[in-house]
Amino acid sequence: MNKVKFGIAGYGKMGKIREESILNSPDTKLISIYEVSECRHNDKDIVQCNSFDELLATDIDAVIVSAYVSVAADYVIRALNAGKHVFCEKPPSMTAKEMQKVIETEKKMGRVLKYGFNHRFHYSAMEAKKVINDGGMGKMLWMRGVYGKAGSIDFHDNWRNYKNYSGGGILLDQGIHMIDLFRYFSNDEFTCLSSHLTSSFWNVECEDNAFLTLKSKNDIVATLHSSATQWKHKFLLEMAFENGFINLDGILSSTRSYAPETMIIGKREFEDITFAMGKPKESITYYEYDNSWSLELSEFIDAIHGKNAINNGTSSDALEIMKITDFVYNNSRI
Repeated sequence: MNKVKFGIAGYGKMGKIREESILNSPDTKLISIYEVSECRHNDKDIVQCNSFDELLATDIDAVIVSAYVSVAADYVIRALNAGKHVFCEKPPSMTAKEMQKVIETEKKMGRVLKYGFNHRFHYSAMEAKKVINDGGMGKMLWMRGVYGKAGSIDFHDNWRNYKNYSGGGILLDQGIHMIDLFRYFSNDEFTCLSSHLTSSFWNVECEDNAFLTLKSKNDIVATLHSSATQWKHKFLLEMAFENGFINLDGILSSTRSYAPETMIIGKREFEDITFAMGKPKESITYYEYDNSWSLELSEFIDAIHGKNAINNGTSSDALEIMKITDFVYNNSRI
């Protein structure tokens, strides 16, 4: 099996994370990079490109798009039209309309396209999905998600806070991971019932807090608070079912600042008088290893080789999420 040859468009933090996965895989090889800011790669064998078109002209099979959101959809379309397979970071686009144009090109060109909704590949999420699919928890009733950042001394300088580059603030940057997990665990589609955006502290042009209430086709209600004023890194997803609950508390990252990553499962037990009311027996699983980046890349590589279709991070996933964020940004004012 020939190695899949990659080019990376956008060699910032995420580009370097994706590079590490490529270098660690026996099935891939990094050929070229393109970064708008001045950047030199330590490996002299890596082609340093001066434009995205120059990157596409190198000897590559696939492109990692980890550039500004403002150019993401354009880069994806151009790469697909050049006959390349594409792995694009989230956020996938500025708007749902851009995503629809991407999907039209994807269908026309027949190349593999995947989006980086990485949280599905964390071991806690994959294990929770198995528990839900086994059916023992019964019907899902509701979900509640909190995803918060501590902020940073250079927060004002981050490109993600400027709409011309990012398309939106904390919701589009981080909150969409939680929206993706709502869809993933429920296997359902959501619409936004209400939303509220604030810029209550940082005084940047994008929101630093987003509050959403969503409802699915099967009447599952999900609430999300995505925050850049949490003052600590926090990830918590609570899911309630007929027969109990599953909480995903914490998620592993490169800094481990959202750790520990745990899955807590509790069963409804108020019929059993041997348990104290409101204190059901819980099981807690701790996860110490994050292989999500490699697992995510493996799905993409296998799809290129025809072993499977993309099941996580499809263009349809991206479009449905962008429909929700479009609604929020069109109907909520800071």
